[in-house]
Amino acid sequence: MMTQTFRTHTPEETHEVGEEIGRQLQSGDVVALIGDLGVGKTCLTQGIARGVGLDPDQVVNSPSYILINEYAGRTPIYHIDLYRLQRLEEIVDLGLEEYLEGDGICVIEWADRMEKLLPENYIQIRMAGEDEFTRTIEVRAVGSR
Repeated sequence: MMTQTFRTHTPEETHEVGEEIGRQLQSGDVVALIGDLGVGKTCLTQGIARGVGLDPDQVVNSPSYILINEYAGRTPIYHIDLYRLQRLEEIVDLGLEEYLEGDGICVIEWADRMEKLLPENYIQIRMAGEDEFTRTIEVRAVGSR
């Protein structure tokens, strides 16, 4: 299992890390984002979307209230935010299988809430704030990918 760690000091640097990750993603990949509120998960997702080829004019927002946003890049991007869901049963009821097993790229914020439902192979990204500006981003491949 390979792990790579980045440190960023600005939202722009977090976007750049996300873009690099996005350029390496393939159809069917699942990205599990884990980290506290305000640590930059949506900021990183915006970068990932750019790296996957989403038009720079397309706005990428956190889908906290609607749970899932879909974007058309070179590969479809499914941005899922589980912040408002507390119980695994609520997540199961969403029926995310079609996204997780589809040919798009799934980026899941608060993915630790559905750890038991994640596929065998996925990319886990843990984010932590060291101070007001500095972020640590740990990227780890889980499974054989």
